[in-house]
Amino acid sequence: MQNRVLHIVSFDNPYPPVYGGVVEVFHKLKALHELGVSIYLHCFADEIPSQFPELQRICTEVYFYQIHRRPTGFLSMLPYSVRSRNSLELLANLDKVKAPILFEGIKSAYLVHKKLLPHHPKFLRMHNIEHHYFKGIASSELNIFKKWAYSSEAIKLQRFEKIISQFDVVFALSEFENDYANRMYGNSEYIPVFHGNGKVLPLEGFGKYAFYHGDLRMSDNLRAVRTLIRIFKDIPDMNLVIASGSGSEVVARYIGKSANIKFEKIKSHDQLRQLLVDAHINLVLSYQKSGTKLKLMAALFNSRHCIINENITDDEKVMALCETVTSDDEIKQKIRKLQRMPFIDFEHRRDVLEDHLSDLKNARQIIDRIWRN
Repeated sequence: MQNRVLHIVSFDNPYPPVYGGVVEVFHKLKALHELGVSIYLHCFADEIPSQFPELQRICTEVYFYQIHRRPTGFLSMLPYSVRSRNSLELLANLDKVKAPILFEGIKSAYLVHKKLLPHHPKFLRMHNIEHHYFKGIASSELNIFKKWAYSSEAIKLQRFEKIISQFDVVFALSEFENDYANRMYGNSEYIPVFHGNGKVLPLEGFGKYAFYHGDLRMSDNLRAVRTLIRIFKDIPDMNLVIASGSGSEVVARYIGKSANIKFEKIKSHDQLRQLLVDAHINLVLSYQKSGTKLKLMAALFNSRHCIINENITDDEKVMALCETVTSDDEIKQKIRKLQRMPFIDFEHRRDVLEDHLSDLKNARQIIDRIWRN
């Protein structure tokens, strides 16, 4: 393969990969590096690290830029998430090396909006239909001020979205978003999510509990937890483990005196992986449609049965490996059904996932499209 040089502009620091969006960025970096791409990584971050050896191992150069979270940013006609990622230093660093640029999400694309990169081929990894995503957060948010802020951001992002037409190609995370981008702008291709799992674990039989994990700083995830706690209070003979790096006090209040529900604070990736290995049923729920949820990939590669709702993925090959529900009553029925069923689907799951969701295979698709002759 000839020498390939690529700028990647990330909306956040991708290491450590602790939530869905940066998990996707980090494992894309690893796959592209393994295939010989020389990566100039540009990261916006709230806290700029003094050392970042994990990124330096897989990138030729790594640059960090401060996210400017000023209250006056809410008064701008631009989305706050875009306005706060405005850097002329980024422009100077991009112009040092003439190479294609892959932007991670439209919130990182302020310079494209200003038309300051006319000589670089420009590509977009579309992480969400952003205004749909913020509308979804607003609908689940209980705090009035936050609900207003998210709703306002959704309106601004819907206007800003026209920037998508300025990219050579969009790489969409889901079929739904791919169809949307093609209908609106005609420049999208579907590339499945990057997740970092190489092999499906050869699990079988029964696990010990039902399992939910997610970032409980997000209102959508808290809504899912409230729903599951309510459901499992009616299923006292099945244990539910809720795991997160945050939210223990809130969840404890919801759990109350229910002896079959407990909270586990996630302190490491190895701990999370063991919780997945020991689970019998994984519950992956969302009340907003936004791409493919990375937590589903972790469950399919490292655990047993998966119950999802329709907002988690629209990839038919992946959906076929799960039980899909559309209501709380269906969740309860599926739990009752799978509670008594051993897991016997390892070989089928391996055959589908290790090909269709191979990070290296999907990185090759990006390479082929960016450097198409």
